[in-house]
Amino acid sequence: MSTRKPAKQSRVPTTRVGRLVRLGFTAGELAVGGVTEGVRRLTGVTPEDAVNVFLTAANAQKLAKRLANMRGAAMKMGQVISMEGVDIIPKEFSEALAILRDSANTMPDSQIRRVMGREYGKGWEDRFEHFDFEPIAAASIGQVHRATTKDGRDLALKIQYPGVAKSIDSDVDNMAMFMRMANVLPVELDIDGIIAEAKRQLRQEADYNIEAEYLRDYRELVRDEDRFLVPRVHDDYTTKHILAMDYVTGLPLESLGEDGVSQEIRDSVGTLLERLMFRELFEFRTMQTDPNFANYFYQPDTDRIVLLDFGSTITFKKAFTEKYRDISRALIQDDDDAVLHYAETIGYLDPGDSPAHAWRILEMIQLICEPIRQDSVYNFGNSDMTARARDQGLEMALKSRGELRSPPPETVFLHRKLVGSFLLCARIKARVNVQALILEHL
Repeated sequence: MSTRKPAKQSRVPTTRVGRLVRLGFTAGELAVGGVTEGVRRLTGVTPEDAVNVFLTAANAQKLAKRLANMRGAAMKMGQVISMEGVDIIPKEFSEALAILRDSANTMPDSQIRRVMGREYGKGWEDRFEHFDFEPIAAASIGQVHRATTKDGRDLALKIQYPGVAKSIDSDVDNMAMFMRMANVLPVELDIDGIIAEAKRQLRQEADYNIEAEYLRDYRELVRDEDRFLVPRVHDDYTTKHILAMDYVTGLPLESLGEDGVSQEIRDSVGTLLERLMFRELFEFRTMQTDPNFANYFYQPDTDRIVLLDFGSTITFKKAFTEKYRDISRALIQDDDDAVLHYAETIGYLDPGDSPAHAWRILEMIQLICEPIRQDSVYNFGNSDMTARARDQGLEMALKSRGELRSPPPETVFLHRKLVGSFLLCARIKARVNVQALILEHL
């Protein structure tokens, strides 16, 4: 795995009371910051300012700092907000929360020892020739350590933060309270379905035996594509809270966006990632829905992409994926009536919605599906589509009050994949004929 700058260490709060207290401090900070910002804006409030005085860069930085310290479901929800709300929350807020997609604080050594002892038993150190206490990666649910077994296997151990599994419901409920309080999605939305889906998915992510099974399955799904590498699972070192995999090395995927990298490589990798996304949706009906930059490595010597972290993997029903096949076909054919029809079957529209709101939804769908509607190579690096979608989303929030609703719960993690894949290709400055790739499945 790639090298990383040592992260800040902090003990993971493990009790529900302790985690609630941390969020309580955050509530107070946001409230004070919101009042201060509100006073500042009294001299001239613009429509965008009126969305919510809590949505400031300073408040977002405070929230990100707290969530990085808490980790677990609270931090995961912050990651989802940063990506799911990319089209309707202020740029400064989404950018501040975006740091949660790349890093988290790490556990102190004493806490790591207790977790290892609980999972492997007394004398766990004797199972290893070497165990590196300095993590090579840290995220919302766990952190990764390199270790060598007595029989010479080079492993990456993903160690779950203590208390994460037990705090999922309370963390998600508390984050939902903040979303309502701070009006992160700047309209009155019923997010109960999304909350339930988030809890379900996070409970799955907290069981590393389930992730291990997805890892094994995914290795089989992509075995026909030799440019993908999925680490093997080592069952004898895997538990519900520790996932043992092959240790692999590679460059951070985003390094392909740096000066000196050929456009040919960027385009090739972007095409590979986009093709995989469509195969996941339409062919495998199994999708890794967390396209965090840290979940991919690039191996320049072999021109392969390493796929990591299958905790947030979803299996779709055929009827669900068929709806997206239908709406994609309608978008490419510029059939507005058909797009609106399939938008209603998916749940983006309600039969009772006004024509004006339906038109705004149509325009938003057409905008965010710009890459598949363009019958030519799409330049992700030069695209300002996310900024235009954010502006259009803010306008929709103001004009469609009372009609704008949260997306269907079953689409939330698919949306995260779609947004994240776009951001990946934009970061590496890829140029891809996206329409040609999706047409293979229509």
